[in-house]
Amino acid sequence: MIFRALVAATALAVALPAIADEVSVKMLNGGPGGVMVFDPALVRRKPGDSIRFVPTDKGHNVAAIKGVAPDGADYVKPAVWQESVVKFDEEGIYGFKCSPHDMMGMVALVLVGDARDNLEAAKSVQHNRLMQKRIEPLLAQVQ
Repeated sequence: MIFRALVAATALAVALPAIADEVSVKMLNGGPGGVMVFDPALVRRKPGDSIRFVPTDKGHNVAAIKGVAPDGADYVKPAVWQESVVKFDEEGIYGFKCSPHDMMGMVALVLVGDARDNLEAAKSVQHNRLMQKRIEPLLAQVQ
């Protein structure tokens, strides 16, 4: 009886499609890593998963960093002080910034799946000094 139940449960688990997952990333005036940060600043996801970017203080947004995304990925630029959910279909490395605070180095990196095909392109993007200082260690973690 237990064996049949185990076989049935296993068959059901194999038959069901994988459920996409969503995590939250907070946009903070201060937190881990200093002032004007995403928490966490590096997120690993699977294709089909999403991230809810949550501004915890007025004046934050999340925007894609041009050149730090896989080919064919959509760019994101919502209005300031609004939550935004970004779904990731393409594997690769995605860079995000808070447009009002990018001069203060407010950046985040998302690694989707195992593909790192756009790593060299992401490394070659020029940023302001503080963005560069924060994004380099994040890129080093995905190598």
